[in-house]
Amino acid sequence: MPRFAIMSSMTNLDPPRPTLEDVAKLAGVSLGSASRALSVPDQVKPKTLAQVKRAVEQLGYVSNGAARALASKRTRTIGAIYPTMYNPAFVESLHTLQQTLWAMNYQVVLAIHEYIPEREYDVVRAVVERGVDGVVLVGTAHEDRVFDLMRQRRIPLVLTWQLDEPRYGECIGFDNWRATYDMTREVLARGHKRIAVVCGYMAHNQRARQRVDGTADAMKEKGLLLSSDLVFETPFSIQGGRDAVRKIVGLEERPTALICHTDLQAIGALHECKVHGIRVPEDMSITGMDDIELAELMDPPLTTIRVPTKEIGILAARRIVELAEKRPNMEKLSVECTIVIRESLGDVPTAAKGAAPVRKTRRKTA
Repeated sequence: MPRFAIMSSMTNLDPPRPTLEDVAKLAGVSLGSASRALSVPDQVKPKTLAQVKRAVEQLGYVSNGAARALASKRTRTIGAIYPTMYNPAFVESLHTLQQTLWAMNYQVVLAIHEYIPEREYDVVRAVVERGVDGVVLVGTAHEDRVFDLMRQRRIPLVLTWQLDEPRYGECIGFDNWRATYDMTREVLARGHKRIAVVCGYMAHNQRARQRVDGTADAMKEKGLLLSSDLVFETPFSIQGGRDAVRKIVGLEERPTALICHTDLQAIGALHECKVHGIRVPEDMSITGMDDIELAELMDPPLTTIRVPTKEIGILAARRIVELAEKRPNMEKLSVECTIVIRESLGDVPTAAKGAAPVRKTRRKTA
């Protein structure tokens, strides 16, 4: 007998895939109860849910998600699109987002665009075309076509890490301007006048612009101006912080304080300072933002802005499900940041106390 005929006969002996009816029969419940246990588990009795779950595991049953989505017009999946997974703050927020969605019987489709605006639209579109009940993005600075796509498809949208009035969707986040404004006041209170900032690329990042403005406005209140020469746009990474310090080393007059907009940048700056013999905080103070786990473990421990990343993930998950299920908002949409003072922030060096205020015009951020 030809080889292909034998293989075909073996295939015909494969057992049929288990059906929902098989699950219901094994669980000892009605077909309707089995269906509800898989689609809306919070609406069935715990005993029934446990019986159905056991039957699903024993049979290896996999529901036909595509058919269910076509019938209900819902997929019970949420698209989570982040700029990067390199930042631990985003990872922590995504973790609580996913855990919260799982508890509500939703799944997450994750996609990354690596801070590339041209790529973001393609990523968003690909996620939307998979069929999702809602989308979670970071920030409000997105191309018009991203918002247009969401509106045209009538897909609920939650924007995180920022509080603004977006073209479409709702925001859950914090006041980025206030966060760096408060940190800058702490730095100024220790006598620092020549302050540098390590931020992200501002052209396509409203959060970065707001954070730079927070420092500039706090300095302005003290009769100081943030010099454009001391605003370093770098990636939100350890290397970004190292690159900024390498530029500072070459300046004729170095800043006495360096305000970084992520802890990763601050960690990179701390490392590079050691390479060049710059003592922290004796020669230059350094601050960060996020309060990731490593911040407290640095030498010296890092002064930073604690961002409630876990809370952002939880609130975003709950709100996107409320929007997908057309339910009213039951929780707050904003979170508060706090300043965490550690040893990396010190008083201005004695030699710099009499230095004249910086009077250069700062870079435009709008």
